[in-house]
Amino acid sequence: MQPLLQAFLSEAGLEGDHARPGKRAVTLFQDEHLAAISGFLGGCEVLPEDLRRNIHVSGLNLSALRGARLWLGAAEVEITGPCAPCSRMQQAFGVGGYNAVRGHGGWCARVFRPGRVAIGDAVVRAQTIGG
Repeated sequence: MQPLLQAFLSEAGLEGDHARPGKRAVTLFQDEHLAAISGFLGGCEVLPEDLRRNIHVSGLNLSALRGARLWLGAAEVEITGPCAPCSRMQQAFGVGGYNAVRGHGGWCARVFRPGRVAIGDAVVRAQTIGG
């Protein structure tokens, strides 16, 4: 994992990542969950890169946005479903790591409109026809 100041999102996901087009092209994580995971782990520090998600956001409830489209900088994505933690959470956090992240693993998204996204870009719900 390498933190980036900016990146390009294509239909295949984050430039340089191993994702592929479709409903799991990019993964999102809500930073407010870092404290919950830390608590489940007995208070150890949890860094965003530990969770292996592509994009971290704060200030909005991703769980309430399943099926919604969002603008991430110049890219438009659709939240498609939860992203379960992987076995690497045991390696990152030790025994109990997987279970600490369960329910807090983030969300998968499909890229509808490719574009550049950068740290500090606004995350805005896209307007849809009829809504």
